[in-house]
Amino acid sequence: MAKVLYFDCFSGISGDMALGAMLDAGLPIEALKGALGSLALPGVHIHAHKVLRANLSATHFVVHEHDHADVHHEHSAPGTQPHAPGTQPHAPGTQHPHHHPHRSLPEIFALIDTSALSATGRDRAKALFQRLAEAEAAIHQMPVEKVHLHEVGALDSIIDIVGIVFAMEWARADRVVCSPLNVGGGMVQSAHGLFPVPAPATVKLLGNAPVYSGAVQKELVTPTGALIVSSYASAFGPIPAMAIDQVGYGAGTRDDGTTPNVLRVLIGRETDRPLGDRVTVVECEIDDMNPQIFGVVMDQLYAAGALEVFYVPVQMKKNRPGTLLTVVVAPERRTAIADVVFRETTTIGLRYYDVDRECLDRDIVNVETVIGTVRFKIARRNGRVVNAVPEFEDCAKLAAANDLSVKEVQALAVQAYGRAQ
Repeated sequence: MAKVLYFDCFSGISGDMALGAMLDAGLPIEALKGALGSLALPGVHIHAHKVLRANLSATHFVVHEHDHADVHHEHSAPGTQPHAPGTQPHAPGTQHPHHHPHRSLPEIFALIDTSALSATGRDRAKALFQRLAEAEAAIHQMPVEKVHLHEVGALDSIIDIVGIVFAMEWARADRVVCSPLNVGGGMVQSAHGLFPVPAPATVKLLGNAPVYSGAVQKELVTPTGALIVSSYASAFGPIPAMAIDQVGYGAGTRDDGTTPNVLRVLIGRETDRPLGDRVTVVECEIDDMNPQIFGVVMDQLYAAGALEVFYVPVQMKKNRPGTLLTVVVAPERRTAIADVVFRETTTIGLRYYDVDRECLDRDIVNVETVIGTVRFKIARRNGRVVNAVPEFEDCAKLAAANDLSVKEVQALAVQAYGRAQ
């Protein structure tokens, strides 16, 4: 059974929130320190502690760089300290000292090589920083080799990214899914000026990930957070069908009081899809088309992904006879179906709506009869067979080949199926 990890970004995501959530879900901090290797230098102290965010318990991951005046990361109003556009490794509003080193990509790669990650993990961490550098280079129109990554090039942020690579290896998820991301709003001060939220680097790294702006008008998704979800998530949307084994809450530093400033991570086992699912019904009435065309339209609609196509005679305005065209299709294929309807028919409008449907579990089995093989469509509900029907095409072919009627072959097939049970 596949293992699923779900990032629930209702309050955004940052590097330290992601690590805090993984620690809260069971990642041993000593194992994390071991994976960081010599990145955890004597001048750096890593720890995690329980905090409350809007009365919700969560784990706050903290990096102290003693070489930089024993810095604590504390929230203040956004814009109190400059950073690269949106490049804020911890929760929005975090203070950073002005003397953080601005490391180049080769320098960061050299630090990653001192970690105790697996070879695959080190390559993954380097690939993440490569993406980050390419995003900055594109924004500022400069070569990648000349990019300095500002605060994300600081050791604490390198630890965030290297740490999340190890955490994801620890989780061993077969599939990673992420919710739509609450990016916040307002403006954020950076080393390059005042920028709207989400900041340019964040937007670049998010790519096609779905985003929205909620009630909290502060920067909620940092470039590190955007980098994590866009690199690991294979899909975005609601919580998939899963049995939850572990849950973790990673805290940002700011406490809003009413909205928990946390990232939630769910880890569990993928379960079978529920019997009910959503489909889209597309329909229109046609009263001015050559009826010979309807056969071609049906073929084109099935080729475009229709699940069902059917026609119903209707009486239309001015007492004209017409045809109701109805197509059942998966929601993501609605546009393709609409294209076929408008291209192949004379209608100038259509309507669509989503509905729930429930289907029986189905499979095909081969049944041997005295005159040949007939495929049976077997339908089950809760594991119990409720319907077994021989395929008409198979029966028709055997009937023609054996000079029998189709109904005689169907009867032979049903008898053979009964004996096989």
